[in-house]
Amino acid sequence: MTGETIAATVPWAARAPGAAQHTLDDADAFAAVFDTYFGEIHAYVAQRLGPDIAEDIVAETFLTAFRKRAQYDPSRAGVRAWLYGIATNLIGKHRRLEARTLRALGRCGPDTDAPGHEEAVAVRVSAQSLRPELAAALAALDRRDRDVLLLVALAGLSHDEIATALGIPYGTVGSRLSRARRKLRGRLGEVRDDG
Repeated sequence: MTGETIAATVPWAARAPGAAQHTLDDADAFAAVFDTYFGEIHAYVAQRLGPDIAEDIVAETFLTAFRKRAQYDPSRAGVRAWLYGIATNLIGKHRRLEARTLRALGRCGPDTDAPGHEEAVAVRVSAQSLRPELAAALAALDRRDRDVLLLVALAGLSHDEIATALGIPYGTVGSRLSRARRKLRGRLGEVRDDG
């Protein structure tokens, strides 16, 4: 499912936290959603794919949401879960990049010679900051299990929000999360035992 596909399946009238119900036909209402969630969505994408590609993916996420805003149904999902679903599906288009990045980090580790404070902060919040062992273990996960795990770990989404964002049953979220955690513990346990 692409960002466009998930957006097409979910009808729209958003609610910013603490605000009254809006229809997002007007630019101000959509701007409030953008202002509320941009940083959170950007951090999630940057942690998955790195800061270089994050700007493009987040821009595409909000463009897709804006184009499909009339189809959003607040009874099916909160705006936050809907946006994470779009972002995760767009990340799917870049999965090979994510897997290559994680495998490379598993071999090399993060760049510790990042010059300047701004770059050091960017490295800490990106996929480049992962320990090599963790990066390799994440790369070895099935993409569906990795999506669920990272939506919990990086975005802090609930099982309900993940089920909605990915269009999967609630029980499947728990199964995938359990399987991902078990595989990570196994791989990271092997690393600890060996190292």
